Amino acid sequence: MPAPDPMRGDPPHPAPPRLRSPLDPTSGDPLHPAPPRLRSPLVLLDGASMWFRSFFGVPSSITAPDGRPVNAVRGFIDSMAVVITQQRPNRLAVCLDLDWRPQFRVDLIPSYKAHRVAEPEPNGQPDVEEVPDELTPQVDMIMELLDAFGIAMAGAPGFEADDVLGTLATRERRDPVIVVSGDRDLLQVVADDPVPVRVLYLGRGLAKATLFGPAEVAERYGLPAHRAGAAYAELALLRGDPSDGLPGVPGVGEKTAATLLARHGSLDQIMAAADDRKTTMAKGLRTKLLAASAYIKAADRVVRVATDAPVTLSTPTDRLPLVAADPERTAELATRFGVESSIARLQKALDTLPG
Repeated sequence: MPAPDPMRGDPPHPAPPRLRSPLDPTSGDPLHPAPPRLRSPLVLLDGASMWFRSFFGVPSSITAPDGRPVNAVRGFIDSMAVVITQQRPNRLAVCLDLDWRPQFRVDLIPSYKAHRVAEPEPNGQPDVEEVPDELTPQVDMIMELLDAFGIAMAGAPGFEADDVLGTLATRERRDPVIVVSGDRDLLQVVADDPVPVRVLYLGRGLAKATLFGPAEVAERYGLPAHRAGAAYAELALLRGDPSDGLPGVPGVGEKTAATLLARHGSLDQIMAAADDRKTTMAKGLRTKLLAASAYIKAADRVVRVATDAPVTLSTPTDRLPLVAADPERTAELATRFGVESSIARLQKALDTLPG
């Protein structure tokens, strides 16, 4: 029987199968739990990625008592409960876009996410992103519930959630980190040191989520294993990403980019080889790379997630609460939004954690 997936609208399961923790370096079969001797992880949720997927994956017929759609709310809370049950974190933060299209990236690559702008804003204010009308109020509901429950939300003015995730993952020195997202860009944060950083990639939904560490990224994309995360960012830069308005280097697709990185080791070394008249690199490829050198230089800062964003939390710590911080408000919101069963599943997941 396939595992239920809140992001695809499947009914929740009282005891969902557990993905093997990415803290286990031998992880391969995703249906085995982590060895209990390992440290509990810090889980970082990509908020926008998860509520967008919940909105499109859970039927819009799910509504609050007043008739408002709450499919994204239910899917988000149910998904969070599944992740908590599977990964057993003692710390968790929902990472937010305080600026979904930062000006520093637009200044470097004006096409960056330009096709997703619903309404340009003057005076340096963040542009309004094109979001389904029925999703926007549900994001507010999700944030109200997180606040009432006391679950940390993390953000940084002028930065995207990717930058918040990258900063928190990179600066962690104590606990292993699990980043939960449907955004492939975040594969660049995988690491083994100073703590293991793994990405639980939701590209095919939560039930079919794939765990990526450096070894898995290197194997999947044919990249140097010793710098798989950084190499993935360089692969993405060369390949481009139409969904983000990044054209990449004309004539250089994913396979060519991976071959170049495997052969030369890094983007800097690729460009040095292209600039060397004695290189064995094909003339046509050299021409393409050198013609795109200005783009490559600019796109480097656009594609790489920031690791020094000024992140702040909505709560004093990122410690995952075992009970709601404000039980009365949580219950009132759950009743108003019609998600009492989802909050109950979240509490059941928390009840399984050690105190």
